[in-house]
Amino acid sequence: MDKELKRKLQVDAANVRMGIIESTYNAKCGHPGGSLSLADTLTYLYMARMNVFPDNPSEPSRDRFVLSKGHTAPGLYSVLARRGFFPVEELKTLRKIDSRLQGHPVMGKVPGVDMSTGSLGQGISAACGMALSGKLDGAAYRVYTALGDGEIQEGQVWEAAMFAAHYGLDNLTAVIDNNNLQIDGKITDVMSPYPIDGKFAAFGWHVIRIDAHDFDAIEAAFDEAEKISGKPVAIIQKSVKGKGVSFMEDKAAWHGTAPNEEQYNVAMAELRAELDRLTQ
Repeated sequence: MDKELKRKLQVDAANVRMGIIESTYNAKCGHPGGSLSLADTLTYLYMARMNVFPDNPSEPSRDRFVLSKGHTAPGLYSVLARRGFFPVEELKTLRKIDSRLQGHPVMGKVPGVDMSTGSLGQGISAACGMALSGKLDGAAYRVYTALGDGEIQEGQVWEAAMFAAHYGLDNLTAVIDNNNLQIDGKITDVMSPYPIDGKFAAFGWHVIRIDAHDFDAIEAAFDEAEKISGKPVAIIQKSVKGKGVSFMEDKAAWHGTAPNEEQYNVAMAELRAELDRLTQ
């Protein structure tokens, strides 16, 4: 990846993380941990990969994104705001009465949200439908979806996986955010889905494994995905829950806990320091 593009994406990702902390702090609730672990991939998709139109969010030729792990809406909202779909200041209204930014993404209310999600397992199913529709219409758009590694304990995920392979949905890429933690602890203790790569391969998907916080690896994975013919693609990304905020990293407690004022100040100071480092 070009050095200037990488630096820009790193700056964008730091700003996206600040938006996640800002929104959950002001809401006094929400899901920062998984939003932070997915932030780099969301940043790459919206800032460097996907064909989207902030001035016309429903443009038919746009690429589609479905946040199957819908509880990490703070991450999606933050990147949409940074991309220009709505004002960044609006992030402070997360989960408030009359706000467009509900606890899970709502299509039709939030510009740039392609599917309402929240019930785990349903997002990837909707993404499969979008991808099949594109294939039937001969459309050029691609469909992306992001799932949590705890989410793939849901049986509906594997029904969707079978569907996507059966119909050869090579315009579909699923990102599995493998931070190894869910609300009740380690996924290996709750209900192990491992080997994640082996399972998707057995269902007929092309599988790519990457470091979720390496923009070179992220770009290479999506480049590879676009070259695959006849199969859907699963990108299994090894990530760190709470990435970018030291006291949140790799802590299951931050799955669905908002920072208090002291924690907010520490987190924002760390992220501002990272921005300063990147922009010197």
